[in-house]
Amino acid sequence: MTLERHRTSRAITGAWGLFAALGLLMLGNGLLGTLLGIRSELEGFATTVTGAIMASYYVGFLFGSRIAPKTMERVGHVRVFAALASLASAAPLVHSVFVEPVLWAAMRFVFGFCMAGLYVVAESWLNQAATNETRGRLLSAYMLVMMGGLGVSQLFIGVAAPTGFKLFVLASLFVSLAVVPISLSQGTAPVFHSPETLSATKVWQVAPLGIIGGIGAGLTSGALVGIGPVYATQVGFSSTEVAWVIGAALAGSLVWQWPIGLMSDRIPRRRAILLVAALGAVVAAAGAQSNTPSLTNLLVVMFFLGGLTFPLYSVVLSHINDVISYNQAVAASSLYVFVNGLGAILGPLLAALAIEGIGVSGFFGVIGGAHALVAIYALVRITVKPATLSPNEQTPWRPFPARAGVVLARLTKARRPDEGTQPRGANGRMR
Repeated sequence: MTLERHRTSRAITGAWGLFAALGLLMLGNGLLGTLLGIRSELEGFATTVTGAIMASYYVGFLFGSRIAPKTMERVGHVRVFAALASLASAAPLVHSVFVEPVLWAAMRFVFGFCMAGLYVVAESWLNQAATNETRGRLLSAYMLVMMGGLGVSQLFIGVAAPTGFKLFVLASLFVSLAVVPISLSQGTAPVFHSPETLSATKVWQVAPLGIIGGIGAGLTSGALVGIGPVYATQVGFSSTEVAWVIGAALAGSLVWQWPIGLMSDRIPRRRAILLVAALGAVVAAAGAQSNTPSLTNLLVVMFFLGGLTFPLYSVVLSHINDVISYNQAVAASSLYVFVNGLGAILGPLLAALAIEGIGVSGFFGVIGGAHALVAIYALVRITVKPATLSPNEQTPWRPFPARAGVVLARLTKARRPDEGTQPRGANGRMR
């Protein structure tokens, strides 16, 4: 145990540049996302227009996660990281100079594209640093840095007025500074190969709940982060209070990620998905009860809603890993990132349409509805297809941020000595 901890500490220390860069990226990413939601309301943009702007980030992320790996094979990690960070840092500055919805949507696309590529670079380094003994704690550190950085970023909203340019400059500064620790850190850039592909049909055959759950997890998290600032602004909260509301959701993600993950290891995974999704629907329904919530009540709702929404990503991915062979893990997770991204694009759009159509309660209605649909489908699968794996046979859960990239899939599970190339199940059956 002492040797394992020493190896983990050494691995984390050796990756200081990576974690520092990721922390800075998350500060810039989180600050810009919330700021744009608030500023869009102050500028009088229609809610559906704001939804389209926020969805553009996830469209860019989807393209970036597909293109960046191939670019890195040709150019190299450090060059790609520096180029994408420089391009991403320009986007907030363009937002501050040109307050125009179409251009803002274009810049959100560019920013999302760059962030996807930056994640792939960072995760490649992390994957190289990990061993079977250290992968769990490295993933935990990665999760803490990613979600912690997003949470801390909300504290900067109160530094300056959202109607000015200072917060945009600050977001740009954080992203630009991320290049420094990566450039100064020691170590050899990892060897990278683009992840193999796996058709949605094959994954659907063995884990249809993984596809539905992936879309649902993306939809709920995309709506929560993308339209959350718009909702909080429309119900009458100040910019600083809006930041606290989003921060509460991110804090809930950190607090509940590990209890939910460990719970999913101790009961059949599909039941864990059912429980998390059903509770998410109940909390969202509670949030929809009032169009003029108090700050305290909304903070409590968002804390629990974030704690049920973001961990759903990891639990559903663990379900896929339970029934996919080691050799297919990366390809299946690459597909999962794609379907989750599709859900994340839909989330802000549907939430914005619901707010304009039925009022502010539509925000919680969309999130709650998506949770409910995942829960219903999980119940159907449990009913029609009995589990073929006991909790002891399940792949150990790993913590994942909701926007993890395809490369991090290599860390999701270690090869078991007796594991072959076929999907696992009782008596070798697919499930």
